[in-house]
Formats: sequence, C-alpha cells, structure tokens
Amino acid sequence: MLYDLNIAWSPTTPASEIESTLRLAKGLGYDVVALNHTISDPSIPTQPNPITNPITTPTTSFSKFLPIILRRATLLIADPATTNYRLADFTHTYDLLALRPTSEKSFQWACSSTTEPPALISLDFTQSLGYHIHHKTAMSAIARGSRFEICYSQPLQVSGPETSRQRSNFIGNVQNLLRATKGRGIVLSSEAKNALALRGPMDVVNLLAVWGLGIEKGFEGFGDGARAVVVNEGIRRRGFRGVIDIAKPAEGGEENLKQRQKEDQGNGKKDKKQQQQGQKRKNWGVGGGAEGGAMSKRQAKKLRKEGPTAGKA
Repeated sequence: MLYDLNIAWSPTTPASEIESTLRLAKGLGYDVVALNHTISDPSIPTQPNPITNPITTPTTSFSKFLPIILRRATLLIADPATTNYRLADFTHTYDLLALRPTSEKSFQWACSSTTEPPALISLDFTQSLGYHIHHKTAMSAIARGSRFEICYSQPLQVSGPETSRQRSNFIGNVQNLLRATKGRGIVLSSEAKNALALRGPMDVVNLLAVWGLGIEKGFEGFGDGARAVVVNEGIRRRGFRGVIDIAKPAEGGEENLKQRQKEDQGNGKKDKKQQQQGQKRKNWGVGGGAEGGAMSKRQAKKLRKEGPTAGKA
C-alpha cells in the first residue's frame, strides 16, 4: 500500500475540489491519504476536529474509488513553552500529529524534548531555515520514533518574484536533511493544495534519487515508513501507553473454543484407553517369564513338551 500523509485542507476548501484531489490520488496509486489541517496558533483552546469525511457528503459519487482518509493536524511551533503541554489534547483529537518548527530552538525541542514524540516533523523547505540540521539532533528524533517529512509539491506551489530562490532553498534544505539522516526515517508526502500538485510515486522517487535519496528508501518513504507512522499512532490512541491494544475477537470464537475443548477431552479419553490396553497386554503373560512379562514362543513350546508334569517338583 502507498500512503500520502499530507493533503492540504482548510475550512474554506470546497468539497468538490477535495473529492477531485482524492480521486486523482487514488488513480496515482495512493491507498491511504491524510487531510492536513495546519494550525498556526497552537496555544488557543483545542476545538473539535473540523475535518469532515468527504465520502459522506452529498456531492461525492463513486466513493469506492476514493482512498482511505485520515485526519491530521500540523502545528506551527515558534515558542515551545506555550505548546508542550497542549500536545496530548491534539493527539486525542486527530489521527496524526505533526510539528513544523520555525526556529532552531523549536526544531531541537521537537527532535528531543517533547513530552510525547511527534509522529512527523515537517519543515517548510522553501524557506531559509537559518540553522544547520546536525546528524546527532536528527538521529535523536528518529530514535524516539519520529519521522521527517519531505513534501515534494512545496516548490511547485510557490509563486512570485522569489520563486527561483524558494526552489533553490528547497533543494539545498532537502540535501541537508538527507546528509544528516543518511536517508533514514524519511516519509514522502505531497502537501498538495489541489489535484494539479499531485505526482506519481515513481516520479517523486526518481527526482529525490538525484538529490541523494536511494530508490529503495524512497519507496519506503511512501510505503513501509509511512505505514509504520499510521500503525504506531493508531496503537497509541487505542492502547494503554502504546503497549496494550484492544482487538476485536474473531466471529464464532467462543464456539471454536468449545469445539477445541471437546476435541481435547476426546483425545484424552483415547489416550487413557490406550494406556489401559497396554497394561492388559503386559499382564497377559504373568508367570511366563522371569519378570512376569509376555511369554516367548520358546517358553511356550517347552511347556507343551513337558505336558502335565511341567508343574510337579
């Protein structure tokens, strides 16, 4: 399965436009997508999840041709002190939680000092970061379970006189991240605001291979790496401290269990009967041998020859 964990969403986006984007994503091969709500001020009180499932809207048709939809929030982090204690609220409200630090201090905090490791650390690579991504900082985030997100459509959706500068920033920042992580812990997403910004997985993997990401790790960023993020976040929300998960038992489980118990009881009776029969076979030849075992053919022949005087002293 292929995943695109970042399709831009806002309350003003028409449902028909979201539907067309999702249908094209399914046509390109993406089986699971996440609608992303970017929150610029995480310090405000947590509101109910505003993302509605487009499949249930009256304007949606051919819903079976749409991918599985998750709901995600991306928090813009400028001051970690006002956000750290709010992460748990957003975790329970959305399926996925990503952090987008806007400074070196917030980046280091997102990598190593959050109360709960975020699922994704997403950066705006079209902007000048103003700091260098160090190997030790990046690997500490990966060791905690976080993944770094590269959104390939960021340079495609910029406009204005700074377009060339923003695109060069994107290439340099991506190469900086790949050098720091050595291609590990990378998740590839689109951050597409419309259907025109989507690209096929093979095109994206080939492009990133030019900038230093291996082909295998590129496909992992769309597949196993993204799937691990979804599964881990699901377990964190359904289980207790990410350890105990509540699973629904299979249908007919109790009936199957009773049937196995009856079969085990029947097998136990058969084994006991076989043991009794074996004991009887041993007792048949009592007195025929030195130890009361079964009488041999030679002993039986000798007794027949001796006849009635065999037992006289």
